Amino acid sequence: MTTKSVENMDPTTKKNIHSWLDEDYDPKTKQTIRDWLQSDPEKLVDAFYTHLHFGTGGMRGLMGIGSNRMNVYTVRAATQGLANYILKQPVPKELKNHRAMIGYDSRENSKLFAEEVAKVFAGNGIEAHLFQDLRPTPLVSFGVRLRGCTAGVMITASHNPPAYNGYKVSWNDGAQVLPPHDKGIMAEVEKVTSPSKVKSVPSLNNPLIIIEGTEIDIAYLAAMTSLQLHPDENRRFGNKLKVIYSPFHGTGITLAPEALHRWGFTDVEVVKEQATPDGRFPTVKLPNPEDPAAMELGMAQLKRDYGDIFLATDPDADRVGVAVLHQDKVHLLNGNQIACLCLHHILEGLSKQNRLPPKGACVKSITTTDLFKAIAKKYNVTCFEVLTGFKYVVEKIRQWENNPADAYTYLFGAEESYGYLFGTFVRDKDAIISCALIAEVALQAKLEGKTLIDLLEKLYDQYGHYTEELLSISYPETKEGKESMEKAMLLLRTKLPTQFHGRKVLAVEDYLKPAPNSTLPMSDVLIFRLENDGKVIVRPSGTEPKIKVYAALTNATPQELKDLLDSIRQLLN
Repeated sequence: MTTKSVENMDPTTKKNIHSWLDEDYDPKTKQTIRDWLQSDPEKLVDAFYTHLHFGTGGMRGLMGIGSNRMNVYTVRAATQGLANYILKQPVPKELKNHRAMIGYDSRENSKLFAEEVAKVFAGNGIEAHLFQDLRPTPLVSFGVRLRGCTAGVMITASHNPPAYNGYKVSWNDGAQVLPPHDKGIMAEVEKVTSPSKVKSVPSLNNPLIIIEGTEIDIAYLAAMTSLQLHPDENRRFGNKLKVIYSPFHGTGITLAPEALHRWGFTDVEVVKEQATPDGRFPTVKLPNPEDPAAMELGMAQLKRDYGDIFLATDPDADRVGVAVLHQDKVHLLNGNQIACLCLHHILEGLSKQNRLPPKGACVKSITTTDLFKAIAKKYNVTCFEVLTGFKYVVEKIRQWENNPADAYTYLFGAEESYGYLFGTFVRDKDAIISCALIAEVALQAKLEGKTLIDLLEKLYDQYGHYTEELLSISYPETKEGKESMEKAMLLLRTKLPTQFHGRKVLAVEDYLKPAPNSTLPMSDVLIFRLENDGKVIVRPSGTEPKIKVYAALTNATPQELKDLLDSIRQLLN
């Protein structure tokens, strides 16, 4: 490479570009790189300044050419590293080979990437179970457990914009990998430095590649049906609840309507404009139920058709958003409100049926509302707090299963980012089960002449008005953007604020510094404890170029919360 356009590039970027031009990458890719060298060297820097990071749960990034992009080469390399680690584990006694479950969502290239994963697993002697069509993330978790797999791979970027894709890894219990397996997998992936180190079969027509039909779907739907708290009422009156549903062009369409039907909710209208799987997500800027703009089509249909609730799942159906028609107006619920309504419904139902276990437990992330904890306390249920990331929620299930002598009984887990899990046969947040559960909550309210808004107000009257809001500060998906985000977090730690909009900071918890008696692992999280039970949590997103700020006040006005967030935005900017 002698062109002047690379003279100012850093050594790592140059090395990565060299490797793609010199090694066994396809001619079209190499020509594109040469063209960019002449016409758009900055594009090359962003695509090659690093390798796409394979973290503890997998990887996620923009699709395209380059070492820092999601493409068939980075997918194959990641799978080879995962395969190398799997082959170091003992084969389950009842099986001849290791098995892996593979699923994919509706995104551009998701099916292609999933097929490449299957071919690499087969090339390494690992039996690859590939879903015949797109399926939700929770079904992969369920399938791993059902088929006795050593690992699972889901090709998805969840709720990210259309330009992204990702690679999510689960281990043999269907949960995201945790120590020591996460570090072991990461180490093996780092060793796969060129296409020549990847073993792959030429096609899907291979005895080690098994195409999964509907058998796993049927088993999953049967298992989730057993979770109903009010099966008789659901069966008798479920048709009285009018549900509007949207899969946001994603995988939820494959299971959510049927799951609702199985629970007795037969009056389900799908938002037609968003029903067809489409990785371009043409009707939304962000296919994320957290984004009010993404909910607009469904909310309009909710009001027009006079429905009771609108449910929307993200592209891989592990998150769900909810809107309610209340007194002829549409109300959006946030993730904290949904979590608390579900928890109250579960605990109240089990309590009335005398089925609350003596050591019942629920689990929430540190960013989830403290109202959740207050509800659990009222029912003498222990509430455990974990770091953000649903793997930490389901880690508790694993711990209790492995220590039955002193175990708690898992009842419900939640994150404020619209992720929930009811039951234990899936080990990831599950929007399919959550849709059915939320519909059951709404039906119970309707049978009393109420809505979810009425139930929420009742919770506030009983426990106090907990107000929370999320502020996301976005950065460009570039080298400079990543550096700016890191600098902002560093400056915040260097110059710790003593107050936010007049509210004194009473204490600061930095999760990068191990705290005495803390059982939580180190993480890039700052918590500011404010006077009058206020709280501000700051952390960089693990999946997007964003710093997320969570502000929480009790018995405060919306304007007070807005002012608090504005002061934080100014500080970080």
